[in-house]
Amino acid sequence: MAKVTVRYWAAAKAAAHVAEEPYEAATLAEALDAVRERHPGELTRVLKRCSFLIDGDPVGMREHETVRLADGGTVEVLPPFAGG
Repeated sequence: MAKVTVRYWAAAKAAAHVAEEPYEAATLAEALDAVRERHPGELTRVLKRCSFLIDGDPVGMREHETVRLADGGTVEVLPPFAGG
């Protein structure tokens, strides 16, 4: 398991009520499952529309189960932005 920081932006930050928090997960899918468990409700709905960066690299269309996380890494949660 990697120890990572999940950072929330815009609507995701508002729904989580925090800017960032630590998680332990081996893949992006595991990290997002843990986020949903910790924050049931609005954040779960927001995550469906988000894109993700792992250590600055876009996840794109890759299956979240295949995206490995590195110890000390960062997961950026990016909801759609107006005009973006």
